[in-house]
This record gives sequence, C-alpha cells and structure tokens, in this order.
Amino acid sequence: MTAIDKTIDCKGMNCPLPVLQTKKAMDTLGSGQVLEMLSTDPGSKNDITAWAKRTGNELVEVAEERGVFKFYIKKN
Repeated sequence: MTAIDKTIDCKGMNCPLPVLQTKKAMDTLGSGQVLEMLSTDPGSKNDITAWAKRTGNELVEVAEERGVFKFYIKKN
C-alpha cells in the first residue's frame, strides 16, 4: 500500500459532501501525495470514481470494510 499523506473522515455524510470534502483536501496536497477518504455513503463509489477521472487524479485503490468505503487517491 502506498504511504498516506492525509486522511479525511466523511462517514455519515451524503452526496455531494464526500466529493466536496475530497476536493478541498486534495487542494492542500502536493503532486504525488495520497489522500485516504473514508465514507459510509454507497454512492461515493461512483461519485469519487467519476470525480477522479474528471480531475485527472488517480484512484489508486477502493476498499470496503464493515460498511466503510476507503478511497486512496493520488494527486496528479
């Protein structure tokens, strides 16, 4: 697993908040740094995948553990 530079907890938030929080957090990272975003919103999977594709950031990994989605996004 890639080293994580920052983690944000978006559990309990619904669309579009996880994406907005992810964008805000990514803006604070440098190129090549990795953000871990935690979410309980099943819609996050599609939202974050589409957002990463649209912004050119790399969705390194998506995992699900006991109802919590973990997204690892590398800044372009």
